[in-house]
Amino acid sequence: MGLLLKLLPFLRPYRLSFAWALLQVFVMVGFNLLKPWPLQLVIDDVLGGKRVTLEPLAGLSTATLLIVACIGLVVVNLGAGLIEFAHNRTTIAVGQNMVNDLRGALYAQLQRLSLAFHNRQRVGDLMHRITADAFAVQTMLMNGMLPILSAMILLAGMLAVLFPLDARLTLVSLLVVPALFALIGAFNRKIGDVATEVRERETLVYSLVQWAMQSIKIVQAFTQEEGEYRRFMGASEASLGATLRLYGWQTLYSAAVNGLVAAGTAGVVYVGARSVLAGELTLGQLVVFISYLAQLYAPVNQLTQSWGLIAGAHVGAARCFEILEVEADLVDGTHAFPLAGAKGDVEWRGVSFGYHRELPVLHQIDLRVAAGTKVAIVGPSGAGKSTLLSLLPRFFDPATGSVLVDGVDLREYTLKSLRRQIAMVLQPPLIFPMSVRANIAYGRPEATDAEVEEAARLARVHDVIARLPQGYDTVLGDTAMLSEGEKQRLTIARAILRDSPILVLDEPTSALDVETEALVMAGLERLTRGRTTFIIAHRLSTVRTADHIVVLKNGVIAEEGSFATLIAKSGTFAELYSAQFFDTPKAAMRTA
Repeated sequence: MGLLLKLLPFLRPYRLSFAWALLQVFVMVGFNLLKPWPLQLVIDDVLGGKRVTLEPLAGLSTATLLIVACIGLVVVNLGAGLIEFAHNRTTIAVGQNMVNDLRGALYAQLQRLSLAFHNRQRVGDLMHRITADAFAVQTMLMNGMLPILSAMILLAGMLAVLFPLDARLTLVSLLVVPALFALIGAFNRKIGDVATEVRERETLVYSLVQWAMQSIKIVQAFTQEEGEYRRFMGASEASLGATLRLYGWQTLYSAAVNGLVAAGTAGVVYVGARSVLAGELTLGQLVVFISYLAQLYAPVNQLTQSWGLIAGAHVGAARCFEILEVEADLVDGTHAFPLAGAKGDVEWRGVSFGYHRELPVLHQIDLRVAAGTKVAIVGPSGAGKSTLLSLLPRFFDPATGSVLVDGVDLREYTLKSLRRQIAMVLQPPLIFPMSVRANIAYGRPEATDAEVEEAARLARVHDVIARLPQGYDTVLGDTAMLSEGEKQRLTIARAILRDSPILVLDEPTSALDVETEALVMAGLERLTRGRTTFIIAHRLSTVRTADHIVVLKNGVIAEEGSFATLIAKSGTFAELYSAQFFDTPKAAMRTA
């Protein structure tokens, strides 16, 4: 019930449609209650010669009465079919809209949650929750609770008709009802457990497919296609095996229900037949009663089936709310930057950070960067370069210490206001399945075509775009493919167009050849002028023009200073530089 209450807000926007569906239920009940009566007219009054007591039909001949009964049979069943069609259409529309709303809420929540959360999750699992688990809202409310409500209304209507017709037969028919409801408790727990296993197995399959498609180059390069195929088939077979067990329990559940229904029907037929033979009941009344009996067990069966659906859907709904109820570990601030934007003063003050508490990445970092300064962050792999700069747009918050922009702790700014001050070129270069123009204007969708083209020219990618089939309107990933270097330049154009006062370049030229690198760096030189710029570089040829170089090693600042100063020290930076370009540090010093 607690989970159902959580789902009700998704029904609120469609409460009028839900009320209409509920009204349709009462109309359907009315038609279902009328269905057997034309048969009694035929059996008792037409074939049995019994005198009709119903006033509108009292004076009709036998032939006319037969025609009326047949027309009534058609009209009642046709009306029942039409209202059922309208009811199904209403409930499906409401259910699909609720699924869409729940998916939207899940997607929006995932967009808000920090990278720390996403680093802990499997992408395939999150995809399954959005695409498959979200259907739980439709299953629980429209395929579960509404049918239960409909069944209860129909059951009440049936009992209201059957008791006056023959109280003894009605009591006989109800003898199996407690046993039917007992099946709910006997089977639902087991079905829920198996349904949970099915969800877990399915999400593993999603995760394996997502990982394999993302890593196809590595799989093929190391000729592991067969190994990955076996791993996928193992996960798929385990998933299908769990699904088969779920179907088995559900089938057994249905068989037990049908067996009890058959037992109840047999009891009614036996007692009713003896009543007909004794003259206590007409044959037509027995046929009507048996017809009602099938409809009486239908809502009881619907109750049990709906509870089974709810038990299975409960797992998916719980998984959805696991995401929706995750507390954001990045609390949004209230401070906003002025319309003119940030000045660009940046400071790390006593910052320590680790993705896991037992594995710290940064240790007591103190670094102050004046507005308009170009800073290069260098160091060996794993030194913490990207981690240091990921704290600037608040992808993560430091474990201790603080990061400040213009003298204000980042945690006091709204995330949206803060991130608008920062343009980024990240690794690997990410291209969206949309047009080239939309890709470049991703951070500034209001940018003019001229501004987009100017950014592309500065990034030295305009000529590449001009050769594409539809130029800037070419949809990437569909009609055209770009090399890694071209993708890199496209992301640089995106950062150029962003036109933010703080610029973060994570290996901006790593996928470029030497000639293109020189052209792009010339464009970036114009972009970085007057902006606070951070450049992460493994290729140390890109750091010569930096105002300040920070050398990270083992999560601490090992050295910092200008290019010439660091080369003269013959320390960590000089060793890194000479290892790339020279045999000895002395040769590096001569070039400096």
